[in-house]
Amino acid sequence: SIVVKIGGSTLGSHDTTLLDLVKLQQEGEEVVVVHGGGNVISRWMQRQGIPPRFVGGLRVTDAESLEIVVAVLGGLINKELVSLMEQLGGRCIGLSGIDSCMLTCGIANPELGYVGEIQSVDTGPIRALVDSGYIPMIAPLGVHRFDGSDNAGKPLNINGDTVAGELARELQVDRLVFLTDVAGVMDGGGRVISRLDQRRANMLLNSGVAGGGMIPKLQACLRGLEGGAVADIIDGRHPNALLDCLQGRSTGTTITTSLNSRS
Repeated sequence: SIVVKIGGSTLGSHDTTLLDLVKLQQEGEEVVVVHGGGNVISRWMQRQGIPPRFVGGLRVTDAESLEIVVAVLGGLINKELVSLMEQLGGRCIGLSGIDSCMLTCGIANPELGYVGEIQSVDTGPIRALVDSGYIPMIAPLGVHRFDGSDNAGKPLNINGDTVAGELARELQVDRLVFLTDVAGVMDGGGRVISRLDQRRANMLLNSGVAGGGMIPKLQACLRGLEGGAVADIIDGRHPNALLDCLQGRSTGTTITTSLNSRS
C-alpha cells in the first residue's frame, strides 16, 4: 500500500508519473494519490492581481485567495488529473478532504490565514474507493471543525505534503513517496543525502539546513514513519522515477525510523 504525493512542478511533457501510477494499479497495488498545484494557484492569483506570499514554506491564504485555491485545487487540477488517469487506462476518482469532512481542521497559524491544521482524519471514503479498485486522487483541502465559530464549516487550504503524511500515518501504508522537482534532501554542502533516519531528519529541521518547501516534506515523512511507512523524497522529473523508487533504484532520499530499518 502506497501514498504518493505529486506536485504540479513535476508534471511536465516528459513526465511518466501518471503512467507509473496506472501500472501500479494494474499490478494490484493499493495506491492513494495526493496532488499539489502551487504553481498553478500562483499563476491564477497573479492574474487576479494577488501576489502569492509564503511563511516557512507554507502559502498564506486570505479570504480572497481561498476562493482561487479551492477552485484550482478541487476543480481544475483535480479533474484534469483524473481525466488523464482515465485516458491512460486507470480507474480513478477525484475528491478532496472536504468531501464527507474527511479532513477536519483548525486554523494552523493566524499568520497563514485560512490554512488548516489537520485534527481528525476519516479514512473511510479512501478505503472504500481503494477496496472498489479505484485510485483516490485527493486535493489538499479540508473543512474547519464545527465548533460554533465564524470559521465553522469553512473550506481550508492544507499543505499537500502535510496531507500525504497524515494519510500515510492513518492508513498505515508501507511506502510514502514524494515526487518533487529537486534531487532529494540536501546536506549543508548541497549534496544529496541518500538515507536518513528519524533522528537526523529532526536535526536537519532543527538546525535550519532543511528550509523552504523541504520543511513540510520532512515533517510529513516523520508523520508517515509513525504509521510504519518508509518515506522517499525523489526527483519526479525523471522517467519512471516512481517505479524505480519502489523497485529499490531510487536516487533521492529514503527516510526510515533508523538506518537499520528496511527500505
